[in-house]
Amino acid sequence: MAENKAQTIEDIEAQETREWLESLDYVLQQGGPQRTVRLLERLRLHAQKAGVSLPYPANTPYINTIPVEQETSFPGSQEIERRIRSLVRWNAMAMVVRANREEEGIGGHISTFSSAATLYEIGFNHFFRARNEEQEADMVYFQGHASPGPYARAFLEGRLSEQQLENFRRELKPEGGLPSYPHPWLMPDFWEFPTVSMGLGPIMAIYQARFNSYLEDRGLKKPSGQKIWAFIGDGETDEPETLGAISLAVRERLDNLIFVVNCNLQRLDGPVRGNGKIIQELEAIFRGAGWNVIKVIWGRDWDPLLAKDYEGVLVRRMEQAVDGDYQKYAVESGSYIRKHFFGTDPRLQEMVKHLSDEQLRRLRTGGHDPEKVYAAYKAAVDHQGSPTVILARTIKGYGLGEAGEGKNITHQQKKLNEQELRDFRTRFGIPISDNQVAQAPFYKPPEESPEFKYLHERRQALGGYLPARQVRDESLQVPSEEFFAEFHAGTGERTMATTMAYVRVLTKLLRDPEIGKLIVPIIPDEARTFGMESLFRQVGIYSHVGQLYEPVDSSTLLYYKEATDGQILEEGITEAGSMSSFIAAGTAYATHGISTIPFFTFYSMFGFQRIGDLIWAAGDMRCRGFLVGATAGRTTLAGEGLQHQDGQSQVLAYSVPNLKVYDPAYAYEIAVIIQDGMRRMYQQQEDIFYYLTVTNELYPMPEMPDGVREGILKGMYRLKTTANPDAKLRAQLFGSGAILNEVLKAQALLEDYQVAADIWSITSYKELYLDGHSVERWNMLHPLESPRVPYVKQCLEEAPGVFVAASDYLKVLPDSIYRWFPRPVVALGTDGFGRSDGRRALRDFFEVDARFITLATLAALAREKKLEPGVVQQAIQDLKIDPEKVNPMIS
Repeated sequence: MAENKAQTIEDIEAQETREWLESLDYVLQQGGPQRTVRLLERLRLHAQKAGVSLPYPANTPYINTIPVEQETSFPGSQEIERRIRSLVRWNAMAMVVRANREEEGIGGHISTFSSAATLYEIGFNHFFRARNEEQEADMVYFQGHASPGPYARAFLEGRLSEQQLENFRRELKPEGGLPSYPHPWLMPDFWEFPTVSMGLGPIMAIYQARFNSYLEDRGLKKPSGQKIWAFIGDGETDEPETLGAISLAVRERLDNLIFVVNCNLQRLDGPVRGNGKIIQELEAIFRGAGWNVIKVIWGRDWDPLLAKDYEGVLVRRMEQAVDGDYQKYAVESGSYIRKHFFGTDPRLQEMVKHLSDEQLRRLRTGGHDPEKVYAAYKAAVDHQGSPTVILARTIKGYGLGEAGEGKNITHQQKKLNEQELRDFRTRFGIPISDNQVAQAPFYKPPEESPEFKYLHERRQALGGYLPARQVRDESLQVPSEEFFAEFHAGTGERTMATTMAYVRVLTKLLRDPEIGKLIVPIIPDEARTFGMESLFRQVGIYSHVGQLYEPVDSSTLLYYKEATDGQILEEGITEAGSMSSFIAAGTAYATHGISTIPFFTFYSMFGFQRIGDLIWAAGDMRCRGFLVGATAGRTTLAGEGLQHQDGQSQVLAYSVPNLKVYDPAYAYEIAVIIQDGMRRMYQQQEDIFYYLTVTNELYPMPEMPDGVREGILKGMYRLKTTANPDAKLRAQLFGSGAILNEVLKAQALLEDYQVAADIWSITSYKELYLDGHSVERWNMLHPLESPRVPYVKQCLEEAPGVFVAASDYLKVLPDSIYRWFPRPVVALGTDGFGRSDGRRALRDFFEVDARFITLATLAALAREKKLEPGVVQQAIQDLKIDPEKVNPMIS
């Protein structure tokens, strides 16, 4: 009885299900997909109100997103494109193999491009637009490890020579070579974006896409239909920068952005998700964020099988297998696939009984099928309203065969033996003889060949050749000295912080009728901290949709104002995103021919320490603009403590070759540095950028002394001479940033000990460091010439007394230039972890206040036998210094 009842219920449910499906089919036929979606949404809402908890459909089935009947027809010659693609594959492979034959261990990557060749070639032949008189260029972020592919294609196009390919990864050859990865610094006419520090390409692409919209919304650039293509490895998505900003792309409706994720299922040492599915995982992440997701998993060879899958048994098997299984299938025989994939269900075995083992082995994945890839790209380009991600299933090392196709060793594969080269040649039909193949020669088809003509015809149809970097900006007329005169005058008794002085310079620049519109203020949710909230009302905060709400502070003068044509990029709490915006704005002179001038203001602690990799990328990209580390220094940010106090950014900034670094103490120093920086970057068009540290400590700003401009820019100048130059005991005291005021106080304290001191402002230790080493190098290479003299030595050659240098940064700063001092220099700095306390206590703790500067000066005089040790001991007592206090360097 129970069995009959259960059977009845099952029959009723089956009948109901058929009726629902038939009804849905009717709606689909009569009303179309949009009406169907609306109906399903109403049903979902109705069920939810009735208390039915519906699971979130994060994933679609593990099949291609675009049905066969909706695929766009392939517009070109698949056969010619296959031959071109094969030639690119061969030359890319030969480049790496030959380089490693010439020099053991020189490195290079074959496998990444081998998996992505179809993804790139469909783009090159049909989608990647170049710049010409009628259109702007698409921006393509090439996956760094795939660089041999674009090099090989550029060789076929005649843009790179055989000698350059021969010297891949050996750039220092006299005849020239090619860098390992995309580096605009090394190939300024070729590469646009450095991407091999994984994770940086995706986040830079997102903010580049947003910056393109920013330029259009502000009227600085006409709408152009540009697309930003970012090619990413599936393993790269584990980097936090890769996925960390994807929600921004949806909020800003960046339908000009296309991610292409090369899902070859393999990272350096093994599978990306051996026990899961990286494509399904990424689909859920991107769909959840609101992206348009297109999966390209199966090639057209699977279409007939899927068409016969009436019961869904094949799709269920596709979803059951994990990536570790699929990686295994890629390297095994057809009989293994028949047994282990299709052999799990008799219906699957029946489905493929007409296929031989060899046919099963050659069933293609979607990322290697030109028709499937083209259809996905076309859908992505046509999509509106949100960004698109294409998840393309490929095989790492595709085409390498036994040398490494799909294997865990594939990422490190750099050599092929003669038989492996022969197999590669045969598989892809490269017209190279058996006698030549062992040498892995480069091959370029004759100019009269169909391949050569087709290659150039397709690129001409798309506007020209990529990758290419074309600088088109014109020199700007930057503000004159009169513009900055008010900052040279000082503030009298009125106090001001250097952060405030910087903000006033920025505010005035924004009002300038010539360059004001080109200024791009970038702030990661700290505008009020830095006293920049007045800019909200003045120029507005950029939002693609404007301001859809009445701000809570709308009744105040400085309310939070968002606008479609807003000028400020207020990024939220993301230094990485802000830096990506800085890069987009600082390279607009090359990418757009528009010399925008970014000012990125941030907590100095969260600059180099947190986003140093992006700052390095900015240097590589020949970025221009101003990085401003506010609330800088270890002892100026009262109360914040260890995590927020910066004593190292000035030191870390040494590492970036084209970054100019300054630690100004006064408003006039800031004005001189910014004026000269604008002149050098935007008038003389030097590929440099600037880092300035400013603080929130209030003190009077003095008037600019005569004749100090050159010293400010070179790194040091004499700020104040002693009133007693004939004193027996002399000293030279050096300060920078907020600690310069402590040095001035020490000058007064030293008078009690009959020591006369001159005061020097060191605005840039890095400039002094670079100058000293440059001079030494020149002298070494020119032994018959009159020796040049480092600037530090020029300044101090006749300066009497001992030398004491104090800063709010590590002692290594003065140590880095000590060799050019006439005598030893005593370094005071803030080595060690910070503390939560006030400025006075912190400077005592780190031993950089006026008392310790005084003590260090007296101790130096005593070491030179110019002062009795007893005087030093007395000073310790006078200045209330605890000689047994903990060493801040190790506490």
